[in-house]
Amino acid sequence: MKSKKTAKTNSSILHQVIQLIPKGLPDKIATEKNVDIRKFSCTSHVAALMYAHIAHVKSLNEICDGTYLHEKELTRIRSITTPKRNTLSNANRTRNPEVAEELYWQTLKEFQRISPTFKESKKHKGFIHIVKRDIFAMDSSTLALSLNSIDWAKHRAKKAAAKVHMKLDICNMLPSYVIIEEASHHDSTRAANLCSSLKSGDVLLADRAYVKFDFLFELDQRDITFVLREKSNCDYEVIESHQHKNQKIISDEIIILKGKQTSTKYPKKLRRVVARVEVDGKERELVFITNNFKWSPKTISELYKSRWAIEVFFKELKQNLQFDNFFGYNENAVKWQVWTGLLTHLILRFIKHISNWKHSFSRLFGIIRSGLWLKLDLLPTLNSYGIAADQKEEQEDINQLILKGFG
Repeated sequence: MKSKKTAKTNSSILHQVIQLIPKGLPDKIATEKNVDIRKFSCTSHVAALMYAHIAHVKSLNEICDGTYLHEKELTRIRSITTPKRNTLSNANRTRNPEVAEELYWQTLKEFQRISPTFKESKKHKGFIHIVKRDIFAMDSSTLALSLNSIDWAKHRAKKAAAKVHMKLDICNMLPSYVIIEEASHHDSTRAANLCSSLKSGDVLLADRAYVKFDFLFELDQRDITFVLREKSNCDYEVIESHQHKNQKIISDEIIILKGKQTSTKYPKKLRRVVARVEVDGKERELVFITNNFKWSPKTISELYKSRWAIEVFFKELKQNLQFDNFFGYNENAVKWQVWTGLLTHLILRFIKHISNWKHSFSRLFGIIRSGLWLKLDLLPTLNSYGIAADQKEEQEDINQLILKGFG
């Protein structure tokens, strides 16, 4: 760590984080969706839940008590009011969660306008740097809920859970489509929705749960390349086989499906690649199916390996944000908490981007959580944690962009 002194300011770190939300946007969206915010503004509602995620509090009482102790500071943040327990509970239970969803996407759009490099794809690493296309990974993650939520989110006999379906741009590690619902739906039932915005030339990576051949054929007809793991019960016939010198490529075959239903749903040829891929430090033999017949089998296996970025993304969310305890039991309350968690993650990712933070996201999150109420200038503070000195000039330009966009 550098010995550089951090700069003091009149605003707490929490103040600086919340101010990155475009001014007036939460209340504007709430008004458009006919949400009653006369007694408790939507800005205050979002701020309370963001505080809960960053401070990792475990109950409504903790949110109310924690914010009440810093009421004077909170009031300075766009006139935010500290909630009473019943007020916050009622807002979570009755307000339309589409407000939080729309707030997330509009904030992301604003960040990309303020800093265009935030949406630019980074160069692909490893062998897939030759793939000059947009690459997306699709997966879901389950969030355990209390039994009080079982009426709307029954998962198994005596369990309740919600599920987050996501399509992630693996080049910039930002979601491009998210669906939050009860966990009873199989992953593949939301595949078409997640992929509706894909365009010709895009690449889709997914696990074997998404192997639905009518869905894959529809992707092929749209000129979208897919790489998925093969299901173990796939019935096929090999019509062509290729040999490769690479010892990690076990087989590279052109196949057609033989099953009565599958051959009707996907009447074209497919490519089947069997390769040894390193997973968690150990080599495993994995089988992939794809509709791309031009790229090398090494590229196919490396593409699928990059799919694990979405698993890292979900792990990042669950390890840092408050998804262990939910503050309400009905669908609205759960969705409000998930969407504000995603919003909190987005804002901290933006801070990581504009500060040129070189360390892990978890470390950045820890610093912000530890200094939540300290009045330190956040970007110079992060700059003192090992960021190269030659970034100073760029840092000042970024600060000017923020002031112009969020003043």
